[in-house]
Amino acid sequence: MLTHLFFSMALACAIIPINSAQNSAGSIERLSWLSGCWAQTRPDGLTEEHWMKPSGGTMLGMSRTVRGGRTTEFEFLQINEAGGKLAYVAKPSGQPEAAFPLKAMTDDEVVFENPTHDFPQRIVYRKGADRSVTARIEGVIDGKARGVDFPFKPCQ
Repeated sequence: MLTHLFFSMALACAIIPINSAQNSAGSIERLSWLSGCWAQTRPDGLTEEHWMKPSGGTMLGMSRTVRGGRTTEFEFLQINEAGGKLAYVAKPSGQPEAAFPLKAMTDDEVVFENPTHDFPQRIVYRKGADRSVTARIEGVIDGKARGVDFPFKPCQ
């Protein structure tokens, strides 16, 4: 009986981490709709984001803004799972890396937030019904709430 109890406890301990890893990996898989190439074209240039599909608990991305035929901004991005939680990590051109832990996620929207960051404090991605994606940054500058939308269409 004691051997049976020990075997059952050992089996349960072996299964729990596997199930936890599967549940944790499933959360980043919910963001697979973000993978691909996204572009926002404006009269003076364009902004692009490219996201790799989720794999190994990570999505890697990069962003580039081109104005007047020159790259004016770029950013290396990642969404990763650490300790069973998702975080958005941004490394903008010439600035230190900043992490934004997951605040909320549905099948069509994900919100990351870091209230101690200068600007933005919140990063939101929304999936559109027309195969579009809107990225939004929000926060407070000089005591005033600000927000900037980046309506993206699939790259051509």
